[in-house]
Amino acid sequence: MNNSMFSQASTRESALQTNKVLRNTYFLLSMTLVWSAVVAGAAMVFNLPHPGFIITLVGFYGLLFLTEKNRDNSMGIVFTFLLTGFMGYTLGPILNAYLGAGMGDMVVTALGGTAMAFLGASAYALTTKRDLSFLNGMLMAGFVVLLVGVIANIFLQMPMLSLAISSMFILFSTGVILLTTQSIVRGGETNYISATVSLYVSIYNLFISLLSILGIMNSDD
Repeated sequence: MNNSMFSQASTRESALQTNKVLRNTYFLLSMTLVWSAVVAGAAMVFNLPHPGFIITLVGFYGLLFLTEKNRDNSMGIVFTFLLTGFMGYTLGPILNAYLGAGMGDMVVTALGGTAMAFLGASAYALTTKRDLSFLNGMLMAGFVVLLVGVIANIFLQMPMLSLAISSMFILFSTGVILLTTQSIVRGGETNYISATVSLYVSIYNLFISLLSILGIMNSDD
């Protein structure tokens, strides 16, 4: 009897903890998306230059490291907003380039596609009973392939290779959204800062990849 009551109490506590992580993750994610959009808008208004590939990489991975290192204290929130603000800044000049080329409709299409992909993947991960942990190995292999492809394209600058990389990024990012969301639901991910950053980066990559594909397809016309 006591064991049964203890088990029920433990289950309720686990469910409450999971709901709390999920709620905090989506709240922080929404805040970082708004913040990132504000910074991107400011970068567009002031026509700020893109920081370049090297600075973008150093800034992203440096802030990502600091965010993960401080994910269990209040500084983790600060670094989360610094990271997402920096990524918003890198987005501003890219959007200006598309708008300046008369491709504003593509920006809207990419935003809509990103929202649909995120909501669809999240809804599936929240409702499916299927264990998605098999995606771990596939994502690791995909990351290695993407890394090699990105490095190769720095030198080759081939439109078809860029198209393939962007398509793979969409699949990779969708997989991360599925895995991260289910991990929260099943209690595997208990830190909402780490979960938020994973989802934010996936959304960012989805948007950039869709924008790149639309741009390449338009240039082929």
